[in-house]
Amino acid sequence: MEQGCYTALITPFTPAGDLDRDGLSGLIDFQIENRITGILATGTTGESPTFKWEEHNLVIDLIAKQTRGKCTCIAGTGSNNTAEAITGTSHAAEQGVDGVLLVDPYYNGPSSLEIRREYYEAVARETPGLNIIPYIIPGRTGAQMLPQDLAILADNCANVTSVKEATGNIDNMKLTRKLCGDGFNIFSGDDALVCRVMADEQIRACGAISVMSNIAPAFMTQMVELLNRGKTQEALAIETALSPLLELVVITTEEESKYGPVKCRARNPLPLKTMMQILGMPSGPCRQPLGKMTQKGFDMALSALKKVQADNPEILAPVASFFNLDIDARLNDTSAHKALWYNY
Repeated sequence: MEQGCYTALITPFTPAGDLDRDGLSGLIDFQIENRITGILATGTTGESPTFKWEEHNLVIDLIAKQTRGKCTCIAGTGSNNTAEAITGTSHAAEQGVDGVLLVDPYYNGPSSLEIRREYYEAVARETPGLNIIPYIIPGRTGAQMLPQDLAILADNCANVTSVKEATGNIDNMKLTRKLCGDGFNIFSGDDALVCRVMADEQIRACGAISVMSNIAPAFMTQMVELLNRGKTQEALAIETALSPLLELVVITTEEESKYGPVKCRARNPLPLKTMMQILGMPSGPCRQPLGKMTQKGFDMALSALKKVQADNPEILAPVASFFNLDIDARLNDTSAHKALWYNY
């Protein structure tokens, strides 16, 4: 895969929880107009674990068709079932996607060796002409393919030349670079670490697969481009402008229940989709078991958007222009906001 910024696209739903096809089309066009390198369809940000496979394939089909000739298309086809991952990957390949993202198998708890041999290598052998991108995120999966096995995988499979690194472990990323070599592509899977891991000479990530580029694709893309050109200070200025958003991929609050304090962690894509709903972008609710933010969490998300709008209104200007929205009015519409959070 080429260096750059890829958006892990949300899946917009209707209030009833069905796919919002018009909204999806609008989001794709918004990304393309703002020069995104590529779009990831049906990633976990897109709530793929809640899809029936018919829906999963439909979303891939729609995004692959609309992006063809305009930007790169990657499909999320990972599973904790290798046979299912092979079926999904084969379908994506038939749709002409440029690559697939496979998350480490979740819940089953395979060893690093098993993940490589019984999962990634099995899928890569079935689709030898398709780029296979491992997605390493142990905080979500409870398992991890280690850099040693990633390097062996790259040695054994010519179609494995990239990784989405979301361990949050800098030493793990350094070891990946050391073992996989200079020609291997490391993409940051953590928006808050993009500048750090791209500028680090022992990691040299080449881009990002981003969550917040759903809202700010132009500036995330520009930041990545600057880093790839060695213009770190200019990139850091953009990171500073974006930082209120980049820090809120996950929002943690302490809530007061009838039995005492409880830590409440709103995980991606809940904060993102809440912010998109505030702004008026196509989004809709998350599917169960995700629900709504708590009021404290919602207030943090709203404050971040207000800070960006006050300090760097150019960040949200493309959203306003493309979707014909009055951002200031949306940010101050308290009557509409009440539907986006609930009490503990």
